Amino acid sequence: HVQLVESGGGSVQPGGSLTLSCELSGFADGSGYVAWFRQSEGQEREGVAALASEGTTRYKDSVRGRFTISKDYGKTLFLQMTDVRPEDTAKYYCAAGRQVTYSRSFTWYAYTHWGQGTQVTVS
Repeated sequence: HVQLVESGGGSVQPGGSLTLSCELSGFADGSGYVAWFRQSEGQEREGVAALASEGTTRYKDSVRGRFTISKDYGKTLFLQMTDVRPEDTAKYYCAAGRQVTYSRSFTWYAYTHWGQGTQVTVS
């Protein structure tokens, strides 16, 4: 039984930093992807960062160099956000899927498990 729970959202000023966390459970099979998506009001859900089980990463162009996706030995997924901008304001979701490939890693319906989301507001 796979569960994901996000935390760490909040309000931050432009140029500031914030780190989101996602506690993973029941997802230890040595394959697949974990990822962060975000969705702002009136917009489609979009992939932000993805991490494959072997270490390959993928970033949305607008966050590359500012955001970092990582996972620790305790199965916690992180999104380190630096130099944040107002356009980063969104609800952020973590996701996991064992059958996800690189080409599909920013396709939301490729993932089978989702967290409840955490709001990030940059203003």
